[in-house]
Amino acid sequence: MTFSFSFIKIFRSAIMLFCVIVLFSCESDLKKVQKLSETSFIPTGEADSINLKYTDSGKIKSILKSPKMLDYSNIKNAFTEFPKGIHLTLMDEKGNKSTVVADYAISYKKTEIIDLQGNVIITSHDGKKLETSQLYFDQKNEWFFTEKLFKYTDEAGGYLEGPGVDFSKDFKIFNMQKSNGEVNTLD
Repeated sequence: MTFSFSFIKIFRSAIMLFCVIVLFSCESDLKKVQKLSETSFIPTGEADSINLKYTDSGKIKSILKSPKMLDYSNIKNAFTEFPKGIHLTLMDEKGNKSTVVADYAISYKKTEIIDLQGNVIITSHDGKKLETSQLYFDQKNEWFFTEKLFKYTDEAGGYLEGPGVDFSKDFKIFNMQKSNGEVNTLD
């Protein structure tokens, strides 16, 4: 009988140990699931191959093209993401076209800031061009800015380059932190 009693005691201990291991592993998995639900975002909307035209008073003001758009308007700090880049064409009152191209873009609804990343190129209708790896656009103030290296080329072939620049959307006001280049004056 002593043998049965010891066997039962060992069996109960093994069962208890198994239960403790299962409980701890479930708790760990539960924490992983909770953490996943806190950090993962699920878009409210998703679109492929978009071609959006913005009109005002019957005139096209801009055309936004992108292979992919993700809308995250269902979260506290809502944003729209363009993970495969954008090609934006802007038209002024005279019908002149300027373009903005980037490999990636994200637009924050609350702050009205657009973050353009990767091979960002702005080309104006009159031949001005700005290239950088990252550029922000403040929609409220219609103002661009970056701390990254940039290169600006004007219509006369002059250029400026360096780290950090901010400028108005029409390139009329241009503030640089440190730059060098060659500027051609028109006679």
